[in-house]
This record gives sequence, C-alpha cells and structure tokens, in this order.
Amino acid sequence: MARVVVVGGGFGGLASAVRLAKLGHDVTLVEQAATLGGALSFETGDGFAWDAGPSWTLLPAVIRDLFRKSGRPVERELELVPLEVVREHRFEDETSVRVPGGSRAAQIAAFDELDPGLGQHWVDHVASFSDDWEVLRRGYLEHPWDPDSVPKDLAARLDSREVLHKRLRRTFKDERLRLVAGHPFVAEGHDLRNVPAWLGVTAYLEQRFGAWTVPGGMATLGATLAERLVTRKVSVLTSTHATDLVVREGRVAAVTTTAGELDADIVVCAVDPRRLPQLAVHVQRTMPAIPPVVSHLGLEGELPDLPHELVLHGDPMLVVRTGGLAPEGCQAWTLHGRGRLAEDMLRALARHGIDVRQNVVARVDRSPRDLVERWGGSPMGVLWQGRATVRRRLGPTTPITGVYAAGAHATPGAGLPFVGLSAALVAQAVGPA
Repeated sequence: MARVVVVGGGFGGLASAVRLAKLGHDVTLVEQAATLGGALSFETGDGFAWDAGPSWTLLPAVIRDLFRKSGRPVERELELVPLEVVREHRFEDETSVRVPGGSRAAQIAAFDELDPGLGQHWVDHVASFSDDWEVLRRGYLEHPWDPDSVPKDLAARLDSREVLHKRLRRTFKDERLRLVAGHPFVAEGHDLRNVPAWLGVTAYLEQRFGAWTVPGGMATLGATLAERLVTRKVSVLTSTHATDLVVREGRVAAVTTTAGELDADIVVCAVDPRRLPQLAVHVQRTMPAIPPVVSHLGLEGELPDLPHELVLHGDPMLVVRTGGLAPEGCQAWTLHGRGRLAEDMLRALARHGIDVRQNVVARVDRSPRDLVERWGGSPMGVLWQGRATVRRRLGPTTPITGVYAAGAHATPGAGLPFVGLSAALVAQAVGPA
C-alpha cells in the first residue's frame, strides 16, 4: 500500500483520490480552500446558487466510469440528463442558430435554418474529425503516454503545424460557422491562431455524444465526489496549503504544507504545477489561460426564455448560462464576458436586446484575478501557444519519479471530460496497491 498525497480538491483531485483509494492506496488529499470542489462548486448569495465553473459536460461515459471504478454507479448518486440544445449562437447580423447535440440530422436541420446548405457544410466539417478522435482516444486520452515516444499516427497530429484558425478559414466561407466552431476555445481564453487544428474534435464529441448536465447544478457532482472520499476512507486536509515537494535522490519523499510535512510514496499534482517549485521549473515555457469576467445574477419578474447556454458574438463576447438554483418566482443566470469590456456587462447585454437590469435582486461579480486567487490557479488550464504546448505540459507522469499530474493543467482541454480522463490516466499509471 503506497502513501499517496493528492494536492488539490477540484474535480481532478477528487477523481484521482477516489480512484487511487479504490485501488487500495492510503490517500490523503490536501486543499487550500475551506471546502472541496474547486471550480466544480456553487457560488451562493441571497438565496441563489450558481455553478461557479462548468454547468454541463461532454462524454458522460467519463463520469460513469469514474463512479463505477470508485464505488457505486453514478445512477445511484446523480441524475445525468442530456441537453437538447448545447448552446445558441446569436451573431452581429441578428441571425442565430441553436446547436443540438447527439444528432447529425438535427444539426443539419438547425444549420439549414440559418441558411440552406450550411447544414451539410457543418456536418462534413464535424465528420472530418472522426479519425482524429479514434487516434487521440487510443493513444493520448485513454492510455498514459510518453511525450518522447508516441505512435506515428498520434505524432502526426500532435506535431502538425496546422492551427484551427487556418482550418476553419479554409473550410467555411460563412464567418458564422467559423464562430460556432471556434467558440469553445475562445471561451476558454485561447487565440485560434495558436490552437492545434485537431482540437476541433470537440465539435465531433458534441455531435456524437451530446452535452449533459445534472439537475440543480453540476456542483452537485463535486459534492457527491466529496462524500465518496469518506466512503473510500481518504484523509482530507482543507484550509491547508501545499508549498512544495520534498525530493530525495530524484524521487518524491514528502509534501510540505502549512500543516506540516506529509510523507509520500506517490504525489498527484491536481493544481497548477507553478504552485510547487519543484514542478514549476518544468513548466516555465507554458502559461495559464485566463478565466473570463463573471457576473452571477439573481433575477425576478418577466424574463426572456433562454436555452441552457447563449453565446452573443461580438466584442465583447458574452455568454449567458441559465439553470442555477433560485427562490420561487426567480431565476439564476451566470454571465461570462471576454474581449473589450469597457462597460458593465449588464449594459453590454442590454445592447443585445436582453435588458434585465431592472430584474436584478442579487449579484456576485468575479474578476479573472478573483477566480485564480480563489482556486489557486486558472481552471482554464494551460494556454495554447502552438503545437509545442502539448509536450510542454505535464501529465500523467512528470520528470520527478513518483509524481503525477491530473486536472486542467495536465489535459488538452479545461472541460470536465478531459480532467476526468486525466485522473483515469494517473490511476492507470500508478496501478493497484
């Protein structure tokens, strides 16, 4: 039985801890905040509750596998429900499209409503990533990989110079389709000129597997995993800051924390590696992606009927998410903003024809700096700076023997599926006790 210390109590840390505990290891989880969950938690105020981070997920099989491999099946703990519409996009020319998930035919119909013929263009683009998904899934996402030794078909993709910006400009004459295809990465703070073209596989995942949420908020997933720590007898130290690793003869021996030194045979870094000096030296050539500006809104009165997620394209780009918890007769919305935010986001929202300024009864604003300080790093993970980024990030292994990496900074994307897969990779790499 190995002594395992997991640094970080976000989704990556929680998933790693319960998997390793189920494999028979003696696991201690260290979290700097007073509560667990990280971005997978609730923001609360005046009787309202909003998802602090993600409000839906792709690849529900990742969550199902996590629960099955750590104890009771997810169906006994949570209700995962599909979203009929992944998101609605509204463009500056006042046209719009509601993009359904899980159905090629439904996507053809939706884009043909935008303009006849666009549906086939869209699904042809999506289909072009089917081979990429199979190669990435087998060699990179579902099996621990060595950046210095990868299969030829995987290397061809990871080392390709093609960026998503050029792929989309070559594929689509209609700028609106380029905006839809590039949105997931712009929303995470990336420049499409630096994002590898193969990451367009996200559109394939949305079409094939759909988007899923948990009634009452995705933060419920974090709370359920926190309860599973108790079942799996994981020791939890909250309000405890991990300051560095103790390395002896090239192998990890302990984690230094504000509560003292914790001996360790294995350490899982599920936070930004920059927080641990022994690991920081290995990621000096990467940068974190910056979170958006966020406003959580409690609203009352007559409100427009919006989908789970609405994207308002322009500069600034605004994203409205509905579906939080609210008192009777009220609604909880979350507003994200990116770009030139020279005015209050509610004023910017009103310029798009959605004026809810008189409906606000509660509001919680969070700047990118607030979020980074609260969670000890960016939940958006590593900023894409071209093809080399994929080999510069850590995970699942690291240059220090016995140290592994999970979480948003150890994956090619910040979403729950990638983070959940990173924890599965760590569990595979460590193995049973």
